[in-house]
Amino acid sequence: MTWFRAASGAARLALRRSLATRAPPAAAATRCGRGFHSTALRPRSAAPAPRAVPLSRLSDSFLDGTSSVYLEELQRTWEADPSSVDESWDNFFRNFVGQASPAAGVSGQTIQESMQLLLLVRAYQVNGHMMAQLDPLGLDDRAVPEDLRLGLYGFTDADLDREFFLGVWRMSGFLSENRPVLTLREILSKLQQAYCGPIGYEYMHIPDRDKCNWLREKIETAKPRDYDKDRRLVMLDRLIWSTQFENFLATKWATAKRFGLEGGETLIPGMKEMFDRAADLGVENIVIGMPHRGRLNVLGNVVRKPLSQIFSEFTGGTRPVEGEDGLYTGTGDVKYHLGTSYDRPTRGGKRIHLSLVANPSHLEAVDPVVIGKTRAKQFYSNDAERTKNMGILIHGDGSFAGQGVVYETLHLSALPNYTTGGTIHIVVNNQVAFTTDPRAGRSSQYCTDVAKALNAPIFHVNGDDLEAVVRVCELAAEWRQTFHSDVVVDLICYRRFGHNEIDEPSFTQPKMYQVIKNHPSSLKLYEQKLLGSGEVSKEDVQRIHDKVNRILNEEFTKSKDYVPNKRDWLSAYWTGFKSPEQISRVRNTGVKPEILKRVGQAITTLPENFKPHRAVKKIFELRAAMIESGEGIDWAVAEALAFATLIVEGNHVRLSGQDVERGTFSHRHAVLHDQETGAKYCPLDHVAMNQSAELFTVSNSSLSEFAVLGFELGYSMENPNSLVLWEAQFGDFSNGAQVMFDQFLSSGEAKWLRQTGLVVLLPHGYDGQGPEHSSARLERFLQMSDDNPFVIPEMEPTLRKQIQECNWQVVNVTTPANYFHVLRRQIHREFRKPLIVTAPKNLLRHKDCKSNLSEFDDVEGHPGFDKQGTRFKRLIKDRNDHKQVEEGINRLILCSGKVYYELDEERKKSERSDVAICRVEQLCPFPYDLIQRELKRYPYAEIVWCQEEPMNMGAYSYISPRLYTAMKALGRGSFEDIKYIGRAPSAATATGFLSVHAQEQSELVKKALQPEPIKFP
Repeated sequence: MTWFRAASGAARLALRRSLATRAPPAAAATRCGRGFHSTALRPRSAAPAPRAVPLSRLSDSFLDGTSSVYLEELQRTWEADPSSVDESWDNFFRNFVGQASPAAGVSGQTIQESMQLLLLVRAYQVNGHMMAQLDPLGLDDRAVPEDLRLGLYGFTDADLDREFFLGVWRMSGFLSENRPVLTLREILSKLQQAYCGPIGYEYMHIPDRDKCNWLREKIETAKPRDYDKDRRLVMLDRLIWSTQFENFLATKWATAKRFGLEGGETLIPGMKEMFDRAADLGVENIVIGMPHRGRLNVLGNVVRKPLSQIFSEFTGGTRPVEGEDGLYTGTGDVKYHLGTSYDRPTRGGKRIHLSLVANPSHLEAVDPVVIGKTRAKQFYSNDAERTKNMGILIHGDGSFAGQGVVYETLHLSALPNYTTGGTIHIVVNNQVAFTTDPRAGRSSQYCTDVAKALNAPIFHVNGDDLEAVVRVCELAAEWRQTFHSDVVVDLICYRRFGHNEIDEPSFTQPKMYQVIKNHPSSLKLYEQKLLGSGEVSKEDVQRIHDKVNRILNEEFTKSKDYVPNKRDWLSAYWTGFKSPEQISRVRNTGVKPEILKRVGQAITTLPENFKPHRAVKKIFELRAAMIESGEGIDWAVAEALAFATLIVEGNHVRLSGQDVERGTFSHRHAVLHDQETGAKYCPLDHVAMNQSAELFTVSNSSLSEFAVLGFELGYSMENPNSLVLWEAQFGDFSNGAQVMFDQFLSSGEAKWLRQTGLVVLLPHGYDGQGPEHSSARLERFLQMSDDNPFVIPEMEPTLRKQIQECNWQVVNVTTPANYFHVLRRQIHREFRKPLIVTAPKNLLRHKDCKSNLSEFDDVEGHPGFDKQGTRFKRLIKDRNDHKQVEEGINRLILCSGKVYYELDEERKKSERSDVAICRVEQLCPFPYDLIQRELKRYPYAEIVWCQEEPMNMGAYSYISPRLYTAMKALGRGSFEDIKYIGRAPSAATATGFLSVHAQEQSELVKKALQPEPIKFP
C-alpha cells in the first residue's frame, strides 16, 4: 500500500499545481458549509472544467523519489523486458495495463489517468457523504467538494463512455469485482449509488485496512440490499406503531409535554431491526440510555413497557396504598425520565433482554451509567468476549457535539477495565438544538465529528428513508459484533412540533417550519413507495392501521383502572433486598481472627522471584509485621483487609479512579511493578482459591471525574453483592462530577426506585496545600441529605430505619478499624445506600492513627465488640474511660475527621482533663441516640462543635440544627449554647499561604482548649 499512497500523494500534488495555474481563485468552488441549516439553498456557480495534466508535468517525487522522466524510461524498459525491472515495478505496470500487451492501456489509458481515476474513487470514499441526500427537508446548503468534480481529474464528458481498468489494489468493494474494466459512466454511477444516496458513510479516517475493506464490501455492493415483501410489511407495521403512538398521545393529551418523536419516527423500526440483527449475532442483553425526546415511544414500542401504564402516567398516575409491604414509591419523576426492562422476542425467533436506564434532563449524563451497567452485566454473565451484552446510547445532535461527558465516555471505550466491546450510538439529529442552529451550536461539519477521535465509523442517514435507516442500523450491529468497537448512526430528521408540543418553533426557525408544515411524514412516504411498487395494497395498509388503533384504545381503557405492581428491581440479583419502609436487621461486620490472619498474610506476601521497588518492599515487610503482631494496623492495610475478607466471602470488589492502584498519596500499592521486568503483581488477586481474574479489580482511570464516577455508578446498580468504589484524586476535584452527585447518586432511589451501594472516597483535610487540595466540599453532600433536622427518628436498634429512610450516608472516619467496618457494612446489610467517605490524607501515616487487629474481629471482649457485636461506630466516645455520668467535665468538644488528633494532642499539652472530645464518625444520618448518650454523660459541659473548615463550609451548618434538636429533647439549653470553633466564613476553601494556614490551624485548636468559656458562635 506504500506505493499507492505515494502515487496518490504525487497525483494530488500535480493536480493542485494544475489548479493553481488554470483559473482565478474566484472561480473555485465555494467552501463547504457546516452541517444542515434552516436556511434556503444557496445558488452554486458551476466550476470550470480543468484541463488534464500532461504526464510530463508530473515532476514530483514518486515511490522512491524518482522523477516522471525516469518513470517514463522505466515503463519503456519494462515494455521491452518485464524481467529487467524490480518485481514491485513489474506488478505496478501490469496492474495499470491489466496485464495486457506492453502498449498503451485500455482505450489508450495512461498511468496518469489510472492514478487520477483511483484518486476519484478515493475522493468519493472520503467525501461522497458531502453529496449524499441526507436532509429530509431539502434545506441542505452544502457545496459539492472540489475533489468530487470530474474535471479536477482531467476527465470530460467525452470520456464517460471510455473503458478504464481499475484493478484490485488490495482494497475491497466494487474495485475487486471480477469485471475490472468499466466505463467512466459506470464507475461514477456506482460511486454515486454507493456514497451519494440516502446514506453518507464516513470511514476513511479509520487507520485499519481490514476494517475499511469490510465496510467497502458492505457499501460498494454490485446490487444494493433489497427487502422482500414480508420484510417490508414488518417494517411498515413497526413504522405505523411508531407514528400512531405519537398521534394517539397527541389526540388524548393535546397540551401535555411528551417530547414526541414526530419527524423521527423511523428511529423505532430502526432500533427494532438493529436489535433483531444483534440477537441473531449473539447479543442477549441490551442496556439503553437516551434523552427525553422519543423516550415514551421507545418505552412502549421497543422495550414494551405496558401501554396502559404509560397512559396512566399521563393522567397523573396512581400512587400505591401507603403502608403496604414493598410499595415504596419515593418522590417519583416525570414520565419521560423513567426506565424499565423487558424480555422481548425478536423477528428471528430469539429473546433479548432490554433495559432502559432512568435518567434526568441533563443530556448525556446517563451515557457512562449505561456503559458501566453493561460492563457489570458482562462480568456477572462471564461474557469475556463481550458479545452477549451491549450498550446502546441515543443522543441529540446538540448534546452529542456540546456535552463534554460524551467525549469522556467515548474515551473509556478501549480502556481495559472499562471497555464493553463497543457501543452503538444513535444520534437523533433534529438539525436544531432547542432553538439553536448548528452554525451556533458547533464548530464542526457534523455533530458526530467527535467520534472520529476514536476511529469510529459514522453512518449518516436520511430519516425519511425507512429502508436506508434499517440498513445502517443493521450494519451498525454487524460492525459492533465483528470489531467490538463503537459505531455511530446519525439519523438526520426534524422536529415537527419544536422542542416540546407546546413550544412555538417558528419564532426562531421560520423557514424550516414553513417546510415542515407541508412535509409528509415518513410513514406517508413509505406507504406511497410500497403502494406505488404494487407490493402492498391499500387494504394491507389499512388493516395494520386498524389493528394498532384498536390496541391503543384497549390499553387506554385499561389505564383508567391501572394499579402499579409491587416495586421490582432490574434483575433477580436484587430479590429480597429491603426498600426504605421495610425494617432491616443490623449485621455485625467483624471477621474471625483466623480469617484475618490468613488473608492478612496473603495480601502482604510477594512471589519470591518478584523484585519490587526497595521502598515498596520495605512497606510490605512492615505490613507483614503488622499482621503478625496484630498491632499498628494502618489505613492501607485496613482497607486491604476489608477488600480481602469480602472477596473470600464471595463478593466482587472493584475500585477505580485516578491513580488508585498506587494511591494519590503513595499509600495503597494495590498493584506492584517488578523493577527489572516491569511485570505487575496484585496481592488481592490471590486471597481466594481459584480466584477469577476480575473478582478483585483495581484500575487507574482516565483523567475524568464525570464519566468515571457515572461508569462506576452504573456498574454498582447491576448487582448488590459487590463493593464498588470510586476514589477522587483529591476530594476537591469531585465537583467535576457534580451532575452525578446531584441527579443520580443523591436522588436516584427517590426518583427511580433504584438502589446503589456505591462508595465514594474523597480525600479531604486541611494541611496547607491550598484552596484546591484541602476540601471535598463536605457541606454540599450534607446539604443534599434528606433527613429532617428537627425530627428525631425511631432510634431503637430493632426498629431503627434511619439509614434506610435517608438518601445516603456521609462519614468522616478517624480510625483504620472503623474504615474497615464501614466498608464491610456496605455489603452486610439487606439494602443498599451510597456511602460518601471524606478520606484522610495525613492520617494515612499518622503515628496515632492505628488500630489493633483485635478491633477487626468478632471476639467478645475485644476492643471493637460492644452490646451488639463488632461493627462500625457511628460515634467514638472520649478515649478516656469515662463513667456513665461525668460531672467534672466542663467542655464537650464534638468534632469529625483529622482535627481530632490535633485537639487530643493539644489537650495533652495543656493537661485539660476537664475536656471530653467525641468524634462524630457518621455525620449523615445524624446519630441522635449516641449524641444524646454523650450529652447525658456530661450534664454540665459546655457544648462545642469544632471543625477545620470555614463556618460556611464543612459540617457546621448540618450539625448545628440537629445537635440543637437532640439537646432540646433533653432540655439542654438553646441554639446559642452550641459554640462554634473553626475558620471564619470564606469564599475560598482554604488559604494558599502555608504560614497563614499554620497560624489558623494553631489558633482554632488552641481556642477549642482555652480555659475561658467560648462565646457564641
